[in-house]
Amino acid sequence: MPKHIAIIPDGNRRWALARRLEKHEGYKYGIIPGLEVYDICVKAGIDEVTFFGFTQDNTKRPQVQRKAFVDACIKSVQEIAKRDAKILVVGNTDSDIFPEELLEYTKKTKVGEGKIKINFLINYGWNWDLKYAFDNPSDNKKLEENIASADIPRIDLLIRWGGRSRLSGMLPIQTVYSDIYVVDEMWPDFKPENLYNALEFYQDQDITLGG
Repeated sequence: MPKHIAIIPDGNRRWALARRLEKHEGYKYGIIPGLEVYDICVKAGIDEVTFFGFTQDNTKRPQVQRKAFVDACIKSVQEIAKRDAKILVVGNTDSDIFPEELLEYTKKTKVGEGKIKINFLINYGWNWDLKYAFDNPSDNKKLEENIASADIPRIDLLIRWGGRSRLSGMLPIQTVYSDIYVVDEMWPDFKPENLYNALEFYQDQDITLGG
């Protein structure tokens, strides 16, 4: 079983358009699937899950979409905070886009019994992440220990919904040797078998980490 899973919850806007909704309306339907992932991973004994919330590039979208995905991210973190987890939010807090409601989670925060580590990438950028290491150099640390997302460990399995086979800038250091599983369904159409199939896929992989 993978210790650490990453989730790219793509397809919210396409899902909305297919139902004759406005693009921004799709994001709110992506909250419940995240809670289902949480429940399944706790039961399966997964140690850690990282959710790709939104990137600095995503903030170039129209204001109505930007507000919708920021609100959905806030709600998602707040819902997980009602459960048992260790929550960490990683992203550029110097920007006005970063939601104030999530500042308290930029340091790992235990809620309930802290059964599982849950990370959220909020206003994240791969270049911001890596640049942090050069702006804050340390002679005693390797590059990967000094990036902004250094508290997030290597990702074993990355699962992307929405049918597209790309990383979209997600944690370039931690995903170097990740196995990638693509789900064709849009994220709001999440089904438990999507996750179970990904876990079965991982068990068939030859995990060598380049060796």
